[in-house]
Amino acid sequence: MELENQFRYLVGGYYGISLMDEYNLKEYVLKDIENYIRDFIEINPIDNFNYRDEALKIKDMVSEKVKLQDALLVLNKMKGSMDLVFLVKDRLKKYSKR
Repeated sequence: MELENQFRYLVGGYYGISLMDEYNLKEYVLKDIENYIRDFIEINPIDNFNYRDEALKIKDMVSEKVKLQDALLVLNKMKGSMDLVFLVKDRLKKYSKR
């Protein structure tokens, strides 16, 4: 179950970054995350697990707040840009004020 959860937060992080339109280099970060996910799948194959269906579920059913939280986990794991980390954190603050 742990590998499935890792896959889910990686995909959630991808979709979280995709929400960050104010970051000019977003497309490069998304490509890096996409490659990271592909490598993860190759190294850690999960039997009887439909990656595509799970990714679509995450895209459609997971809240923006959770996607942004996953994005912070992914950026930390990949040693991502601190500028982007701060933008994500700033956007997350808006959810805690509601």
